[in-house]
Amino acid sequence: MRGPKEKKERALGVRLGLKGDRAMSPKSALARKPYRPGAHGPNSRPKALSEFGLQLREKNKFKIAYGVNENNMKRLFAMARAAKGESGTKVLELLESRLDSVVFLLGWAVSRAAARQLVVQGHIAVNKKKVTSPGYQLRKGDIVAVRDASKEKKAFTDRAELIKKYDAPAWLRMDPVKLEGEMLSVPTDLTPPFEINLLVDSFSK
Repeated sequence: MRGPKEKKERALGVRLGLKGDRAMSPKSALARKPYRPGAHGPNSRPKALSEFGLQLREKNKFKIAYGVNENNMKRLFAMARAAKGESGTKVLELLESRLDSVVFLLGWAVSRAAARQLVVQGHIAVNKKKVTSPGYQLRKGDIVAVRDASKEKKAFTDRAELIKKYDAPAWLRMDPVKLEGEMLSVPTDLTPPFEINLLVDSFSK
């Protein structure tokens, strides 16, 4: 998902955490300009959305927040339908267990977008093998680690103190000294960031 990050948040009218701590601060574009981008943004009135429009908006929120495209989402929904349980819960589990999401949830990056860069740039290993695909699906027992050659990179040294105090989700184990994590189980106690039912409906037609 390319393009100005904060402009996307303004277009959807919701904070997506695309720029880490800045996204929640008074300096964020959404806080300074709480209206849609464009010449008519300040004076535009919210339009009533159709059912399709609501579904599309929620789908875009998930796609932008998790950094996935339409094909990625279709693939994830196909996997969710093939698994046991509710499709919405399963697709959220799959989104959260992507490598870029786990790197973010381990506290090694300020946002999912930053975590995606760390993966693409080759700083992350899974089970001692370098993985450069942000969408790599992790499974129970997988070990995620910052590669030895990357541990002195500024991206990690700048966050060293924060990482020591960071509490990862219960389904992840994180060693702040080794910069190593383990997926203990499938993601648990997940709260959908947006309307997951509308997302499911959009892919159920």
